[in-house]
Amino acid sequence: MEALLTELRAAVGSDAVLTDADVTVAYQRDMMPLAPYGQPLAVVLPSSTEQVQAVVRACAAHRTPIVPRGAGSGLSGAANAIDGCVVLVTTKMNAIVEVDPDNRLAVVEPGVVNLDLRAAVEKHGLFYPPDPSSYDWCTIGGNLSTNAGGLCCVKYGVTTDSVLGVEVVLADGSLLKTGRRTVKGVAGYDLTKLFVGSEGTLGVITRATLALRPLPQAPSTLVATFDTTVAAGAAVARVVREGVVPSLMEIMDRTSIKAVEQYLKTDLNADAALLLCQSDSGGEAARRELAAIEQVCADSGAVLTYVTDDLAEGRDLLTARRSVLMALELYGAWLTDDVCVPRNRIADLIAGCELISAEAGLRIAVTGHAGDGNMHPTIVYDPSSADEFARARAAFDRILGLGLELGGTITGEHGVGKIKREWLATEIGPVGLRVHRGIKQALDPGNLFNPGSMFSP
Repeated sequence: MEALLTELRAAVGSDAVLTDADVTVAYQRDMMPLAPYGQPLAVVLPSSTEQVQAVVRACAAHRTPIVPRGAGSGLSGAANAIDGCVVLVTTKMNAIVEVDPDNRLAVVEPGVVNLDLRAAVEKHGLFYPPDPSSYDWCTIGGNLSTNAGGLCCVKYGVTTDSVLGVEVVLADGSLLKTGRRTVKGVAGYDLTKLFVGSEGTLGVITRATLALRPLPQAPSTLVATFDTTVAAGAAVARVVREGVVPSLMEIMDRTSIKAVEQYLKTDLNADAALLLCQSDSGGEAARRELAAIEQVCADSGAVLTYVTDDLAEGRDLLTARRSVLMALELYGAWLTDDVCVPRNRIADLIAGCELISAEAGLRIAVTGHAGDGNMHPTIVYDPSSADEFARARAAFDRILGLGLELGGTITGEHGVGKIKREWLATEIGPVGLRVHRGIKQALDPGNLFNPGSMFSP
């Protein structure tokens, strides 16, 4: 492989080709502890599309697989190295190429941090909606590859809903440009949506044209507490049925609430479930939305409801929701799942997770985006115990099975990666799997990009 390393150094510079095992170990895996990973031949950090093309051509010539990677914040193992691969890291490609306020769009490279983009466009009175929990360090390239979501999905959708087009380096090193800058456009297949969510299995995204929205009003916040998850679930279902669309609607179960109370040293005054909603419609419109939701919660059996326009109070309440994973670290390591169920089945999912928790003998906290049914059951275990790790893995799979039984899907925003391949096959069936493999074969006949991720060849 020395010949390949020589070509890679010529393409991107010696400093951008890392081979020291003590250094490359930091690029072996993402945040998912269950997913397998290997030892890469090298980690390469290109700084331009042309360098990415050169790396792809060199690896293709030497039949060396490429695993594209952003910041490594993923939770499915999609960016995990395999033995002998080249990990292609896009974090150096971090330019915001253009912000066009008149057409409400931005053109960015994949290494741009989500929060940095949001801050940059805010100066123009604009807003980039996708906000994954790791938005302060995850990159746009990773968000595109996994079709990431976040807390605001109920109103603004997931990443693909904000993508107008992408530039992608294909397996032969050529550059494909998809989409357009116009609001409308239906010429040809929608190749943009094909690549968004493809988890680096079809090509390397090197640039994206993103749709922006007008900066929303400062949010007003509602919190409602319930003494049963059934009541909380009924409130969510009725909010959806009545057509109220807040900018955020999050749910926390009893285990999440108790962990956060201990972590933040506060009292959330909730027994079984807490519902947190925000409206960024502003003024009277926000008051109407939250008043309607407050009435629904009261009618559904809420023990307490509280509405505030105070930004500090709203931030504090949102901090409680965002602190769940950090709070659970008080009890051990965590393993977070990602299932999406019909919104009227959220209570059933929480109840099912309580049963799985009892049978596994492990703490399982459920929190998530109630507005779109995307829930994150999180399993706490002792990483030094092989027995607990095995039980955590078994519980993880049982939760995926439960999600499918409830009419849901195995992932709402984290992706399939290397941890849910068998479950993807179960969900989409043999015909769906055949179509996936056909697309992969057409675009990447040598299985160059991220082999073994999403599904086996």
